[in-house]
Amino acid sequence: MRYHESVPTYHVENFGCRATQADGAAIEHQFESRGLSPVSAAQADFVVLNTCTVTNSADQDARAAIRRVQRQNPLARIIVTGCYAQRAPEEIAALPGVTAVIGNSHKHQLVELALPILSDLGWRSASSAAVDPANLVAASAAQPTAFVPLTSLTAESRKPKPEARLFVSDIFAHTELLAAPVFESVGELSENARTRPNLKVQDGCDNRCSFCVIPSVRGHSRSLSLPQIVREVNTLVAAGYREVVISGINLGRWGRDLVIGSQPLRLPAQGRLRTAFIDCRQLNDQRLTANDQRLEFLIRAILAETQLEKLRISSVEPMDWTSELISLVASSPRIAKHAHVPLQSGSDAVLRRMHRKYRPWHYREKIEKIRAAMPTAAIGADVMAGFPGETDSEFEATRRLIEDLPFTYLHVFTYSARPGTPAAALPNQVPVHVARERNRILRDLAAEKKLAFLQSFIGKALEAITLNVAHDGPDGERTEALTDNYQKLHLKGRHEPNHWIRAHIERVEDGALAGMLA
Repeated sequence: MRYHESVPTYHVENFGCRATQADGAAIEHQFESRGLSPVSAAQADFVVLNTCTVTNSADQDARAAIRRVQRQNPLARIIVTGCYAQRAPEEIAALPGVTAVIGNSHKHQLVELALPILSDLGWRSASSAAVDPANLVAASAAQPTAFVPLTSLTAESRKPKPEARLFVSDIFAHTELLAAPVFESVGELSENARTRPNLKVQDGCDNRCSFCVIPSVRGHSRSLSLPQIVREVNTLVAAGYREVVISGINLGRWGRDLVIGSQPLRLPAQGRLRTAFIDCRQLNDQRLTANDQRLEFLIRAILAETQLEKLRISSVEPMDWTSELISLVASSPRIAKHAHVPLQSGSDAVLRRMHRKYRPWHYREKIEKIRAAMPTAAIGADVMAGFPGETDSEFEATRRLIEDLPFTYLHVFTYSARPGTPAAALPNQVPVHVARERNRILRDLAAEKKLAFLQSFIGKALEAITLNVAHDGPDGERTEALTDNYQKLHLKGRHEPNHWIRAHIERVEDGALAGMLA
């Protein structure tokens, strides 16, 4: 075998959202901790495809990646994990070249489950012995959720089994939250190091939107404990990072599963969180009490317990943008002025069919409050075009609401029916060509609003963090940067990455701001 006498190599390729990318970082850490080396997909002994399944095109991308890897690297052992693997493991296992399918239910054990493959090929990790899946099955008698192969859960087990090994079980029995620091080195930042690491602090979702498959592949909402989050952020700060993004599948629900007792852990109005932090450490399960289970408490704790220069908050659902959260983001110079607030539709009837928990007037109120508190903030939303039964007048309600509100960008999606979701069975599915035309209309509207927003900063100064990308421009070298309010900036000259600077904005070019040091 190719690596019988050498150290095995791996490559992890991520598809989809920030949570998937964070999972991929944890998988990389698993491999590295066992002595494997990262290389390109064309050279790797193990290629892990960490998939998404939010749309049909996401599934297609994963299948195309499997074919590409097999064509470029026929000897690679292809391991497919992530949301698509959780939703349709046997479908993936039947594809040529797939060695193993490991669902989200067992993603945290991915390397342990791959070790028997290493052992079969004549290599054993110096840090751990190969694990026999049969032992995990036996252990499940004492711990039912430890490992249950998919084939033992369904009548499909009577059919001929695919060649690929399947490691998938009930995601709602899964309590693990895969998390790892997303940084390349714990010492000085390398030339290619990212300047904006992502820390996933929440996974899963307890909402049941009729179009969404994510709860069935990610499971119940689960939160990373407060002490662990503070430790991770401090580790990133010590490594030299100046901005951290916190994210989750449903970030606004952070902490709702971490509840004990009836007495809250109070956060001091001034000073550090030392007393509350010590109390929290004393709890064996490191849980919070009912009054401390909100995202606002987490943000205040990060600000109090770390020296992080800038905290950026990922997507938060409309009803979780409380007045307290809006005020906190607006008032702290250490929090990036950015709000991503999923909309999906501006029609009350469509929102009801989607099983969304707010009405258009609720949403309008939230966005107007955010804009009033933060006049220069970037405000974005997810919007869906072509939901089943969406009439011309319902689409017009969405277009009109978007036109009225101060959005600076949109993520526009064409509805994609997901197997097993209630929306997939709804009547009056919108023809694809109609949905795509509505998508185009919304994207054009979003482009107009973004351009107007960018042009409003010409002649003004903005804070920005330099990134590790430099290129030649019409007037010499340029360094890419990201402003505090989430806008791409082409900064004149070559500048070291990972530094907060103040830039004077001169013009808008190629959909981005252009300027020089102020």
